Amino acid sequence: MPVAPNVVSAVPPVVPPVVPPVVPPVVPRQPRVVGGRPPVPASARGTFTKYLVPEVVFGWGALSEAGHAARRLGARRPFVVTDEGVARAGWARELDRHLAEVGLVATTWQDMTPNPKDHEVAAGVDAYRSSGCDVVIALGGGSVIDAAKAIAVVAANGGQILDYEGVDRVTTAIPPTVMCPTTAGTGADVSQFAVITDTARRVKATLIGRALVPDISLTDPRLLTTMPDDLAAATGLDALTHGVEAYVSRAAGPLTDVHALHAIGLIAGSLRRTLTHPDDVGARTAMAQASLEAGLAFTNAILGATHAMSHQVGGLLDLPHGVVNGVLLPHVIRFNARTAPGRFPAVARALGVDTSGMSARVAAEAAADAVAALAADLGCPAGLGELGVRAADVETLSVTTLADACLSTNPRDASQADVAELFRTAM
Repeated sequence: MPVAPNVVSAVPPVVPPVVPPVVPPVVPRQPRVVGGRPPVPASARGTFTKYLVPEVVFGWGALSEAGHAARRLGARRPFVVTDEGVARAGWARELDRHLAEVGLVATTWQDMTPNPKDHEVAAGVDAYRSSGCDVVIALGGGSVIDAAKAIAVVAANGGQILDYEGVDRVTTAIPPTVMCPTTAGTGADVSQFAVITDTARRVKATLIGRALVPDISLTDPRLLTTMPDDLAAATGLDALTHGVEAYVSRAAGPLTDVHALHAIGLIAGSLRRTLTHPDDVGARTAMAQASLEAGLAFTNAILGATHAMSHQVGGLLDLPHGVVNGVLLPHVIRFNARTAPGRFPAVARALGVDTSGMSARVAAEAAADAVAALAADLGCPAGLGELGVRAADVETLSVTTLADACLSTNPRDASQADVAELFRTAM
């Protein structure tokens, strides 16, 4: 079919009449537009946030990518940090096989205990340095991953791990890291946190900073299938606490909110089932994703009083962190909701509570009740006393809590007297 030729209109252009200029009224001077962009409204200034994340590989079979991940980071001699339980489950052998597939032979170190200790980190640093390794791979739960980060910190920066307690104390880049979590809860594989027990003071020292964000996180839900039930419960409660505290944190923002609430919903719908139906692939995958998303939320929004208090109890008595969180979280929710209830209705809805007609304060109480019911269903003790905390410990615990960085983003200010009363209420 022939194409019609272009047609040029013969109609002459319309010339607008000349209009005398209009003198505009005098108005207050507006902020100057720079580069064609409007200025930032005064109400929005200072509200920007940073969002720290590693490269994330997620899905069944993701561990098979470990060798390629290490190679992308320039590995020639990987240093694998793991523990005896993970080794017995066969995951360390599988990791070795995947590393061998790309021509890598690892040095494996597993001389650590749950809640990694400062002297264990020192031993790991000696092993790393003597091995001539260049990339750190962690295969395990939060304790293993925190120990791996701590080893990398000291190997690159010197001194002792407790020299780096606090925020942004690590000034030299650490060796490249690949994290492979075997539990669904800690979020350590994506976070800028590491928690190490100071054995002299019997407290948990918290390190925070962008240098601690792993390079690559590999989340393979298959690795969760060998967790004992008590570990699945404890780490799940930890992930729930991450989601709740990140959402109500003073440092929360739109990017953290979406991950926090989604993680809470996944945990509320799947954690019980991973214990009653451990072979349920969907439930395991949901918990792996919940742990990941809660980690992305809290590493950027930070946490609150539950973690600040839990760190002290864990440091004093070497207790499972997630279990202590499960005991404390309902009490902290109620404490915070007395003055800052506004964020809790969304938390309650994510937990499955119908908040229709509820005030924010009532919804917060319902959220606390839902958390307490979940913890009870998982076999969590009703109070700290059942875990060995004594009334005589409260004074010390309340003092050390005030020094924990997590308390700074709690939605309600808390004095030593407030924290002590919270501990007593939770006994």
